[in-house]
Amino acid sequence: MFLVIKKGVLLLQDKSSKKDDQVIDAWIKRHSSLVYFGLKVVCYTVILLALIYLYDYNGVTSGHFIYNEF
Repeated sequence: MFLVIKKGVLLLQDKSSKKDDQVIDAWIKRHSSLVYFGLKVVCYTVILLALIYLYDYNGVTSGHFIYNEF
C-alpha cells in the first residue's frame, strides 16, 4: 500500500487497485457525457427538492397577505 495524490486528492492504494482505476477511468472517458448528465440531474433534483422544502416550511406560520382586500 502507498499514498497517491491524484487530481488533488490523497488516496491510499495498493498495486491491485491501479488496474481497477484504469478500467474505471476508461469507462468514464467513454461515457463522460452520460456521467455529467447524471450528475447534473442529481444536483438539480437536490436543489429543486430543497427549494420546495423551504417554500413549504415558509408557509407554516405565515400570516395572510396584507393586501388581500384591495
